[in-house]
Amino acid sequence: MHLFAGSSHPTLATSLAKELAVPLGKIELKAFSCGERYVRYLESVRGRDVFILQTATLQPDECLIELFLMCQAAKLSFASTVHVVMPHFAYARQDRVAAPREPISAKLIAHLLEESGADHVITLDLHSDQIQGFFAVPVDALDARPLFAAYFKGKKLKDPVVVSPDAGGAKRAKKFADMLGADLAIMHKSRPAHHEAEIIEVVGDIEGRHCILFDDMIDTGGSLLKARQALLKRKALPDVYAAATHGIFSGKAIENFRKAEFKEVVVSDSLPIKHTAFHGLKVLPIAPLLAEVIRHIEKGESVTDIYK
Repeated sequence: MHLFAGSSHPTLATSLAKELAVPLGKIELKAFSCGERYVRYLESVRGRDVFILQTATLQPDECLIELFLMCQAAKLSFASTVHVVMPHFAYARQDRVAAPREPISAKLIAHLLEESGADHVITLDLHSDQIQGFFAVPVDALDARPLFAAYFKGKKLKDPVVVSPDAGGAKRAKKFADMLGADLAIMHKSRPAHHEAEIIEVVGDIEGRHCILFDDMIDTGGSLLKARQALLKRKALPDVYAAATHGIFSGKAIENFRKAEFKEVVVSDSLPIKHTAFHGLKVLPIAPLLAEVIRHIEKGESVTDIYK
């Protein structure tokens, strides 16, 4: 096995290599003055299983182009199998035609990964399950819920309730609530425009209880900020928690969360983020999970067994 990393998340790459007890492969990554990316493997990958770690960051297009080039370079260098490890899958929210004349961007990214040479994709908490169906190659869509469940069980909150910020995430939140042995509440939300949210109603018993807002990602944070206000308005305890696998924190998100007074905002390190970005931010490491999955794949063992 050879593990290589793109330029998107060097901290996670180092942690993953340490967990696997393997060195990071040598690769040259750079950009020309015109902006074009350049990739070259500095060691032989002929006949090897190549694992490429590259996540989508706040520059998703640059990360994707670099990843496509890494996949193709590996294939042209006679790599046996190219495994793409992409914890945060780019364009995952654009998974359907929601308005006339829109593309299905997530499907296009899946096709481009295949065309560039990816034989297998490992990702974490896809925005929707249907994205796996966009691929003709195997996809391991890992579940980060056990990481968050273990964290919140350790806090021993009295009578917590898991809250889904919208009806679309209810299934995800329900599975997390079951792991915690907690009740579920669901918010009815409307979006008048991109990155805007209005909370219309909250369904469930939240009065006088610890609420954990649970979602797959936090982008600008607008939905969660509105959700917290709605919970407090309906007499939830003021110590409101927010949890999401992918902490994107674009735009003014960091500034807004510094003022929001969440008890804690818990995310994984699927994207690079400073642990000290704002008070109450907790970042859970995913390298141990990724390493365990890679070890199972190398041995030809079931990935599902990891969750038992």
